[in-house]
Formats: sequence, structure tokens, C-alpha cells
Amino acid sequence: MFAPVYFDHNATTPLRPQVLDAMLPWLSEQFGNASSRHEYGRAARRAIDEARGQVAAAVGAHPTEVVFTSGGSEANNLFLKGAAACLKPGLLAVGAIEHPCVIKPAEQLARRGWMLEKLAVDGEGRIEPANFEAVMARKPKLVSVMTANNETGVLQDIDVLAGLAKPSNAWFHTDAVQALGKEAVDFRRWNAAGVHGMTISAHKIGGPKGAAALLLDKRVELEPLIAGGGHERGLRSGTENVAAIVGFGRACELAVQELADYRMQLPALRERLERGLVEMGATLFSSETSRLPNTVYFAWPDLDGETLVGQLDRAGFAVASGAACSSANPEPSHVLQAMGVPSQLARGAVRVSLGMANTVEQIDEFLSTLRRTVSKLQHMIAMAV
Repeated sequence: MFAPVYFDHNATTPLRPQVLDAMLPWLSEQFGNASSRHEYGRAARRAIDEARGQVAAAVGAHPTEVVFTSGGSEANNLFLKGAAACLKPGLLAVGAIEHPCVIKPAEQLARRGWMLEKLAVDGEGRIEPANFEAVMARKPKLVSVMTANNETGVLQDIDVLAGLAKPSNAWFHTDAVQALGKEAVDFRRWNAAGVHGMTISAHKIGGPKGAAALLLDKRVELEPLIAGGGHERGLRSGTENVAAIVGFGRACELAVQELADYRMQLPALRERLERGLVEMGATLFSSETSRLPNTVYFAWPDLDGETLVGQLDRAGFAVASGAACSSANPEPSHVLQAMGVPSQLARGAVRVSLGMANTVEQIDEFLSTLRRTVSKLQHMIAMAV
């Protein structure tokens, strides 16, 4: 079977063998419902409790602060909609470059009486300080700013931003899905700075799809999205996906153990790739600010990103044009638009997101293939003019 070189780790990651090994018993002989009173159920409950501790330890939280969900999208919706349901409508501030699973629920709340403010970013994709302080002066009730952007990889100073939001008494949330496993994520430190909720997900760190968590300050009152049997302290009812939760816990352990190696290996690969791209005349987005060590976002002004991605896929390289969750949308990336990137250039955006299994040889082969592909497409454009 043909298997392209995988350069799309911000979309999802391969399931780690150690994670699969941990999950397998809970997909076969260990089939109990964790709410059952017999030994099958008690075994499942112990497994969930252990995984809850592993997830908490990975981000400096207490196990009672971990609320398991089916994914990062659900966790983000749970915080925003759950908190909004317990408050009188007021000002809601979210980053202009947030993932759609933050922006869309925020827009839903705006249709229900909330005032929505999208926080501006600069040309590199960083939250613009003056705009942020001006919005905080208006006393928002809810604020959500992502830790690391899924398209550009840009990192925000979450503890600084949370500190600036603290005088407004807003509930502050951060989507840390892309940061976990790539950067140090410390909920305890951020909580002290003013962060009340944080989202993380298993499938971005070699875990299974279908498991994520909202780390939640217990002072925050949320109305659950899913009511029922009172699972997850009443915040997320539904029979637990034991196998996926167990896999999430094991993936968190591995991510913490291997973080130093990740941060040593990936920047060198990224730099090699970026040097080659610059030599080919590509525009690199957010290259002058702090980013995830694995993410490169680039474009040529005359080339369509979707076309380039398709050509590279046929040549044996799996990359992305913008965010995988919005790949069906032909509009330019809202992230690049918020950064002030011209639409003609934004439509050409391609994202490479590397993983630990990628090699120097793959980078060099990719650059060689990209050079030929870009030259061919540019020639076709010139012939058509």
C-alpha cells in the first residue's frame, strides 16, 4: 500500500505502539462499564482514575481538575457555553485566530445576547497588546486565547495575558491542544496567573481520537452540554470511553518523558526546511516570533495552496493547506486574514507540521520534490497568461 511521507502532525498523530498496548485490554476482555458496581465496573473505574492522574500530572494539575470529553472541540464548547449559561450575557473576547471550535460557539453566543469581541493580532500572529488591554478595560466576562496556533504554530504569552485579564474578573480559557507535547504546559502556574480552563487532546500527542480533557478551576460554574447520569462530576454525562481514556493517559506520560528530545530534534528539521523554502522564494508566515518547533507555514503568491497540496500528495508527501478541520472551505485562512496577509498570498498557504519520526532525508526529498512541483505550476501559470 502506498504511504506518503507524513508531514501533517498538527492535524493528528500516529497512535503510539505503547498507547495501543495500554488500550487493547479495554477493547477486549476488560469491557466493563465504569458505573457498574461489580468487579468489571470497578476495574474500569480504576483504569479511568489512573488515566486521570496521568493526564493531570502531565500538565501540573490535580486529578479533580480533569474533565474528560470526546475531543478538544467538545471541551472548548463546554467551557464557553457552559460558563455563559451560568452568567448574565456580557462581553465575550476571543482571539481572532482561534480554532473554529472556539470562534463558532462564540458566534453562537453572540446571537443569544452576548457581545463578541475578536482580539486583534499583529502581522506575526501575536495578540496585539494595546488592543487586548483596551478590551480588558471593558470588563469582559469570558476570555479565550489559544496557547499555540494550529496553522502558524505561534505561541502566546498565556500567563501574561491572563494576568492582564485578571482585574476584569473574567473567566479565562486557553485552548492548549497544539501545545501539549511540543511545549511545557503548566496549568498550575497558569491557574495562579489567572487561567481558569484549559483544553488538551489525546490524538495530537500519539493518543487515540475520541479522548480529550478540559482542565477546570473548581471555582468556575459550568452548565453541562450533555445531561444524563452525572458522569465527570456532572459536567459531562455519558458512559466513558475507557480504552480511549486509558490511551490518553499513557500518551500524556510519553509526551512528558520525551519533551526534551522533541524540543532538541524538531527545531533542526524545521530550520533545514525553512532554509530550503527561502532559497525557493517562498514567503514564510510568523517566522519572526516564537512558534512550535515543528510547524512551518508558507506560500507563493501565484500558487493555489489546495493545488499544491494535491500535487505533493500524488508525489508522496502528506501536507495541509491551512487547518484540517476547515479544509473544505475555499476561503483564505481566517488566521492569515487576521494577520493582514493579502488574500492572493493567503490562498497559497501550505502547512508542514513535523513529528519525531521525520528525518533529514525526508526533508531534503520533500524540498527537491517541492522545487520541481512549484516550477511546473509556475510554468503552467506563465503559459496561461
